[in-house]
Amino acid sequence: MEDIKSLKPRYEQMYLMLRNKIQAGEYAVGDRIPSEKELMEEFSVSRITSKKALDMLVQDGYIMRQPGRGSFVIQHSSGTVEEPARLQDNKPSGEESVQRKQIVLGLIMEDFSDSYGKEMLAEMERTAQELGVYLLLRISFCQPEVEEQAIMMLREYGVDGLIIYPTRGQNFSTEILKLVIDKFPHVLVDRYMKWTDTTAISSDNVSATRMGVQHLFQGGHRHIGLLASRVTDNVAIEERIEGFVQAHAEGGILLDRSSWLTDMNWTGTGSPDDQIQKNVKMIQAMLREHPRITALFAMEYELALIAKEAVEGLGMHIPSQISIICFDSPPSTSALYSFTHLRQNQKEIGQLAVHNVLKLIEGAPLPSKISLDVELVIGKSTGPAPKQA
Repeated sequence: MEDIKSLKPRYEQMYLMLRNKIQAGEYAVGDRIPSEKELMEEFSVSRITSKKALDMLVQDGYIMRQPGRGSFVIQHSSGTVEEPARLQDNKPSGEESVQRKQIVLGLIMEDFSDSYGKEMLAEMERTAQELGVYLLLRISFCQPEVEEQAIMMLREYGVDGLIIYPTRGQNFSTEILKLVIDKFPHVLVDRYMKWTDTTAISSDNVSATRMGVQHLFQGGHRHIGLLASRVTDNVAIEERIEGFVQAHAEGGILLDRSSWLTDMNWTGTGSPDDQIQKNVKMIQAMLREHPRITALFAMEYELALIAKEAVEGLGMHIPSQISIICFDSPPSTSALYSFTHLRQNQKEIGQLAVHNVLKLIEGAPLPSKISLDVELVIGKSTGPAPKQA
């Protein structure tokens, strides 16, 4: 392949090589060129790469692809297209004759688990397959530098658009900001960028949290502790705390911020067990200091598990003494415990992410924020407030 060490993506290098051979007459009009499989083997590339090179030749009018037969040259240059006589038979008509460029989308996710992300990822892949779109996945493992490298790599590869579930951080990465400046088609999932036109798809976190707090109020709870990871790390958490405050204001219930823990972390330095135990002790200290607390609202599922360990470690019973509610929970078949939780519509988020980035590729205008309703699922972790409280 010419200039194999070029910085151009492999599919573009293959496209240029094949195009040059066609223009030089090495492949005459009507000749069959190598198939995807043959190109894969010759250049040691993936099928996606070889397919995209051929799709570019189709788009530029150099070849015609015949299902079950192969790809055939129909012109030598950018001039008039000549259709070989032997390809006239069985020529498709209408929409079937329209050759479309293969769309490849990049997907970058901070991480995923049974409680959140796994179902959304599966739905993105199902939707992409139904639409004939390729999806290339990269996991950042909550590391901003890995996320930035993934964005650069996928753009260099030549993806048509990006779906990003961003890593936590006080600021979005410079590479995401470059996407905004370059007007590169991209959609953010779960988090959004304030003061930009970037399309973000997420749950209505404010309304969802209000619904959860109102459920506790209906059970007679008036002293509710709040558990959250670092507020500056996550726009979604900011919105959930806003909903927590709104619910208290609407219910006329006094808000006690001294019963909030908003700097919890289970992914920092040190072993995971040490981080968990540190959080367990923080919750236990808060419960000892505020004995009137009858419920805990965990803004994330992992915090609910930590809260459960903390409560049981104090010899208290759930839910007769302390109720716990959280966001998200694995399906009942795989859940460690049946928490009352607010279930986000991961399937719809996944579907909308794929459909909307395709709309952006086509140049369609989209709102900067798309919010979805959340469902309250009653589990074993909430009940009436204890009478003695």
